[in-house]
This record gives sequence, C-alpha cells and structure tokens, in this order.
Amino acid sequence: MKGCMVLLNKIRKRLIHLHRIPVITRRMLYILMKHDHSLRKIYSMSSTEISHLLTISNQKANTLYKQLHCQHIRNLALNDREICQIITIFDKEYPQLLKNIYDAPLVLYTLGNTTLLNKHPSISVIGTRNPSSEGIPKLNTIVSPIIKKGWVIVSGLAYGIDSQAHLLTLRHKGQTIAVLGSGFNHIYPRENVELFKRIVQFGLVITEYPPDTPPRKYHFPERNRIISGISNATLVIEAKSKSGTLITVDQALEQGKEIYAVPGSPLLQQTEGCHKLIQDGAKLVTCAEDILEDW
Repeated sequence: MKGCMVLLNKIRKRLIHLHRIPVITRRMLYILMKHDHSLRKIYSMSSTEISHLLTISNQKANTLYKQLHCQHIRNLALNDREICQIITIFDKEYPQLLKNIYDAPLVLYTLGNTTLLNKHPSISVIGTRNPSSEGIPKLNTIVSPIIKKGWVIVSGLAYGIDSQAHLLTLRHKGQTIAVLGSGFNHIYPRENVELFKRIVQFGLVITEYPPDTPPRKYHFPERNRIISGISNATLVIEAKSKSGTLITVDQALEQGKEIYAVPGSPLLQQTEGCHKLIQDGAKLVTCAEDILEDW
C-alpha cells in the first residue's frame, strides 16, 4: 500500500509539471497518459520521438523538449503549490461528477473549501451578463430557498447573473463555487476581485489554468464544461437567443444533466434563450419548489 502511494504521488507530481508546460495541451496530456500511465517515459524521449507520439511538428516538439527540461518551469510548478491547493484527477478530492464528462480537466487549482467539490446537491446558476429588470428579482425568488436548503450554488464569476448568484449565496451564508476562465493572479472581470476574495474565504474558487494565466476568449467556453460538470443540474435565469450561457447548457446536455429555465416577458431579449430551451424540453421553473420537488 505504501509503495502504491509513493508511486501515485510521483505520477501526480509529473502530471502537475507537464500541465504547467505551455506548449502541452489537454489532448497531448491524454495521449501521454494513454501511452504511459506513469508519465515517466516522456522525460527520456527525444524531440523526434515526441513529435511522432503526439503527431506534432518537429518545431513544436523541439519547443516541448526544451520546456520539459526547463528548470524555470519546474520552479513555477513548485511555486504554484505555495499559492493554492492543486488537485489532480488521481486525487480523492477530485469531483466525482467531473470525472464522468468528456475532456475532463486533469488538474484543478483551488482556493477555499475543497470539500464542496463533492457535496450534493449542487446546481449551476447561470445567465446573461446584462440581466433585465426582471432578472435579479427572478434570481432572488427562485434561488434563495434553494440556498437555504443547503444546495451548493455554482457559477462563473462573470458580470450579471453569475456574480449575483454568488453574492446572493454569500448573503444567505450559503455555499458557492466560482469557476474561473483564468489563473488566480488574473481575476476577470477586475471589478469582481473583492467578490473573488469573499468566495475564497466562505466558499471555493477553482480553475484549470495555472495562477499566472491571463484570461483568453476561448477559456470561457472551456470553463463552462466544468461549471456544468461539477453540478447535478443547471438553472438558466435569463439568456438571449445567442448567448454564451447556452454554451454551458449544451455542455450540461452532453453530460446528461437536468436543465431548468425561467420564463419571462416575450418582449425581452433576455428571455428569448430560456423560452427556446423550454420549447426544446428544459423544465419550466417559476419557483424554487419546481426544482426541489423535481429533485
């Protein structure tokens, strides 16, 4: 048993190091794990062998080889452990729901109460960055009783409904998880830095990006699979017909999660997405009991 734990610890350290190498993608990490579960062989491979294994260009393989043996990157990986708790897919703290999704993140960086990752029930509460005058009252009416029932509220720390869902949960002394599209040293949007600090203190913040990673446009669709992935269900408060919110819904549907949507005035753009979801089979929600009874 002790030998197995030592081996597992070595594997997770290699995974954290490999995850820190800029040129290595999730796809490459999955290939490496399939080729060699111990993740040890890559360190003794030539750039040509790396190129063949990962089906990448010689130039990219040369870059990967140099970064693989770069002491500065090793130091960054070590420093990350001082900044936050790092959870790999091999660790018991890793959320079980997330393991079941396609393209699950292999490494998570966390700040706060990591026990929330495996606490149920949990629900992702999402919506437009520009809610209507109805948006926040709908959020308060439907989500407040759910918070008081002990549900974990998951969202993305974005403007609008996301931020308000976190704030509402904190106000009711509930439990919330924020999933970032950047590293901890680059909170986005900047206006939510104080909210980020409060969630770290009273809830949990997670990201698959190392601390010094700035936000990138493609990060946010990527992080949406985690928002839905760690949740038992997804609640859409408001969404336009073409909205980033619906990307999260698509991810949740692919993961087999229940979708709830709140209707509103047909005169508002912010309700078009919800109405379409309801037409497509999402469960219509007008009060917290609609979710609690269904659950």
